[in-house]
Amino acid sequence: MAGSPNSNLRGFNYAVQTLLKQPTQFLPHLTIPTITHLPENLGPHLLKQPLSTSTSAPTTALPTPTIRALVLDKDNTLCPAKTTTFPPQILNKLTTLRTSPTSPFNQTKNPHSILIVSNRAGSHATFDNEVRELEAQLEHLQIPVFRLPAGADKKPFCGEEVVAWFRDRGVVKDAGEIAVVGDRLGTDVLMAGMMGSWSVWCKEGVFEVGEVGKPARNVLEKMEVWIEGALRGWGYTAPVPRGWEESKKEI
Repeated sequence: MAGSPNSNLRGFNYAVQTLLKQPTQFLPHLTIPTITHLPENLGPHLLKQPLSTSTSAPTTALPTPTIRALVLDKDNTLCPAKTTTFPPQILNKLTTLRTSPTSPFNQTKNPHSILIVSNRAGSHATFDNEVRELEAQLEHLQIPVFRLPAGADKKPFCGEEVVAWFRDRGVVKDAGEIAVVGDRLGTDVLMAGMMGSWSVWCKEGVFEVGEVGKPARNVLEKMEVWIEGALRGWGYTAPVPRGWEESKKEI
């Protein structure tokens, strides 16, 4: 696995450059408090807020996305940061996504439809114990952790490898059938944009507002919340995933 275990300086520099040149790439297609609020039928919810398109067509005129795969962040999305502990409500949500007969991510009908992609677990040999602990807890749900291939960089730069993982297993035909779910605009949402996928921002992380044990936001998290609010206030909207409009015209 490439790079040092904790450094993601290239990712930080890319986030700053993107914010200056293409600020709309920081905007998610859907914002929810925590992953426990993730809709089972995700597609229609991705179009509920205005989106920017190359044709200036209204959001309501766009075809509803079909989401066949989920990329889930670990730290502060599934588990408190730097832990492998799943809060009961989040483990219950994952169980529902994998066992509900109506879920597109049902493990019997679509066994390879959920993948954890983290900048810790799976990104470096240092965190191999985390991978084993996570997969042991989720073995009954068949949810694996993505192993960053040799020579590949961490989020937001490993999108092509993630899309290939799903495509090789017959889950998706293109990146527009994937939703990336995470708590960070500068990694999870940016990676979704680079992939040509949809993004879901878990604004509160793991814990609901006011929930016991919820930590205060760090400086970077506070900055991202401010940036998202400011961009919305200035009238910016999230762009439709790259290539998605063109792929739908061919259907």
